[in-house]
Amino acid sequence: MPNPIQLAHSPDADDIFMYYAIKFGWVNTKGLKFENTGLDIETLNVEALKGTYDVSAISFGMYPLIKEEYALLRTAVSFGEGYGPKLIRRKDKRLKRNFKVALSGQYTTNAMLFRIYYPDARPVYMDFLEIEEAVINGKVDAGVLIHESILDFDESLEVEKEIWDIWVELAGEGLPLPLGGMALRRSLPLNRAIDIENILIDGVKIANERKEELCTKLEEDSLVRISDKMLKKYLDMYASDESVQLSDLQLRALDKLYQIGFEYNLWKCPIKTEDYLIPKEYSALRAK
Repeated sequence: MPNPIQLAHSPDADDIFMYYAIKFGWVNTKGLKFENTGLDIETLNVEALKGTYDVSAISFGMYPLIKEEYALLRTAVSFGEGYGPKLIRRKDKRLKRNFKVALSGQYTTNAMLFRIYYPDARPVYMDFLEIEEAVINGKVDAGVLIHESILDFDESLEVEKEIWDIWVELAGEGLPLPLGGMALRRSLPLNRAIDIENILIDGVKIANERKEELCTKLEEDSLVRISDKMLKKYLDMYASDESVQLSDLQLRALDKLYQIGFEYNLWKCPIKTEDYLIPKEYSALRAK
């Protein structure tokens, strides 16, 4: 019996949704056992830099920093299409050039794009659940809301800038905004890596096919922070059929993200996303 696969994901509704079809036994895991851990996305990014977990959710914006140790998976991906994280401030506040801003983590994709667009801003990093209150009480001048926070925030706040709009200005029209995905440790045997990716693909696919049932179960078991219509709205945004497998358009968006990072000296060389995916052709060769 192989050792359990250590799989880490965030406790956010989209990650929970995309994994729990496996947790609930709805997916054939081909004899593999998964042990899951739920941590906030920035903690997962930091742990990925350490190589802690076999499979982990990560922010796409930090992947070039771990590309030698981890392969990108084709599944459980989250992109924005006309929406995404929001830079918010108090309605009575006007931002100076060097405004103090709360970000959800140094390695998140939204922080990458924010720092490129606002190079003179002064970031402080905190748990995303604390950002709204930090803006309301004046601890910071502004903050970038992520996850479910973008759907409902205090009426004293308003949007200063959409990260989506920053993305369009940097990348051009026609590409979705890459936010997060999954990465798998390269030290795993290739045949097991392929099996894991296929299991996770099946998990996201089945989750979408049984969305109503799964949402009800997640709410009844108190596994998500939001419920009812807001949960379904959020999942339609970040955990839909577009999350099952990377499309050609999504690959082009990732390539653009990594090109932008290279042009702004965030990493030493440009990368083409397809070169860092698990090589599927091995399965065909093994079957012959």
